[in-house]
Amino acid sequence: MNPLTPVQQKFILHWGTMGTQWGINRTVAQVHALLFISPKPLNAEEIAQTLSVARSNVSTSIGELQSWGIVRNVPVMGDRRDHFESIQDVWEMFRIVLEERKRREIDPTLAILRECLAEAEKSKSDEHTRKKLTELTRFFETMTSWYEQIRRLPTAAVMKFIKLGEKMIKTLT
Repeated sequence: MNPLTPVQQKFILHWGTMGTQWGINRTVAQVHALLFISPKPLNAEEIAQTLSVARSNVSTSIGELQSWGIVRNVPVMGDRRDHFESIQDVWEMFRIVLEERKRREIDPTLAILRECLAEAEKSKSDEHTRKKLTELTRFFETMTSWYEQIRRLPTAAVMKFIKLGEKMIKTLT
């Protein structure tokens, strides 16, 4: 890959910073950003050289991104090395990321909330604790149900839903 332009550098650095705020390793986020803006698939050596990071760090980052399903290995004619590309459809990419975050964060939280609520009801825990656990469990169940409905919609329908929401907010306020 050619040297990064100032705009590319700025985007990649910011994506790395945001990644750390989202709980993702900085290099993982930077590798993703590079692959997302790259006009062609890149091999690990090109990624390491472009980002000035260790080859082993690139391999680990690629593995993480592949486990999320947002980076894939693609063959390049005449080159035996592995080349990688990011999903380019931003809606699909964010759907995958949301689903993965739900699986890793929301689902276990909801499972623990349900367990805690069941234990609190069995042990006759104080009313305040049961009430708060019930509120939180209902909130997570409602949001999970809403998410499940939305994630099944095609992108065009989601965009219409968002625009309809904007109109509804203007009407209600």
